[in-house]
Amino acid sequence: MIVAQQLTKRYGEKTAVDRLDFTVKPGTVTGFLGPNGAGKSTTMRMIVGLDSASSGSVTVNGRRYAEHSAPLQEVGALLEAKSIHPGRSAFNHLNSLALTHGIPRRRVEEVIELTGLQSVARKRAGAFSLGMGQRLGIAAALLGDPATVMLDEPVNGLDPEGVLWIRNLLTGLAAEGRTVFVSSHLMSEMALTADHLIVVGRGRLLADTTVKDLIRQSGGDTVKVASSDPARLREVLAGPGVEITGRSGSEELEVTGLAARTIGLKAAEHSIALFELSTKGVSLEQAFMELTRDDVEYHGSTTVPTAHHAEAVEPVGSAV
Repeated sequence: MIVAQQLTKRYGEKTAVDRLDFTVKPGTVTGFLGPNGAGKSTTMRMIVGLDSASSGSVTVNGRRYAEHSAPLQEVGALLEAKSIHPGRSAFNHLNSLALTHGIPRRRVEEVIELTGLQSVARKRAGAFSLGMGQRLGIAAALLGDPATVMLDEPVNGLDPEGVLWIRNLLTGLAAEGRTVFVSSHLMSEMALTADHLIVVGRGRLLADTTVKDLIRQSGGDTVKVASSDPARLREVLAGPGVEITGRSGSEELEVTGLAARTIGLKAAEHSIALFELSTKGVSLEQAFMELTRDDVEYHGSTTVPTAHHAEAVEPVGSAV
């Protein structure tokens, strides 16, 4: 379990992490989301003691990372896939880590097999592609058979087969009762993999919720229904936790808090004809973008320069 309490990191006048409070529980995959510059990597570095907190605290399984006698066996982390000596083979890199922690050689061979590195285990890691470097970094994170696994952007550089492998690996680790904390910019993968989400923006906590609830809060469970008698349908559907909106004189209503199937059955039960019954679909990416739109530090322009703009910046002395 990872517990952060008022965790703060300042660099001069800039606050990179601003009084974060969150808990990453075992037995579930927790996604760590936020725009670039939100403080995700800084937070992860503080968890494993690579950066010191300006104030507040963060513990892993009840202790600060530095207080664990065998930290590699307590928490396995991948923060930078290429943080390896380029002249060492994958096997020698993992074996050197194992020797410093009293981990047997057979465990090195196990994680090599687990991460699919058998064919390149004796090759220099400096020649690895980004995807193979990611696999080696994950192998190192799993070497101590830790109760807590923390991975920063683990699917970078992986092909579709590798992405599927990571997805199954993370859910499998959580099913074993481990704490799994993973950051990613791929919302489609988080939607398939994560159960819980911690979302940050400009160093502040924006959401600590489930994937389902975040989507619901963005209108993901809104049902659009058009009927012959909207006023009566509104009365039929009204109840605790149900919100119904619609313009006066319109046949259309938008309903949250009830599934489309339930609405259809209730309408049929009261002989109310329906002309339309559809669910408003909201993806995790859309919900994330809505939540973080005011916390994005770096905005790109969607305006394509015209020929006139191109002419305006042409050097005065250029040929015509």
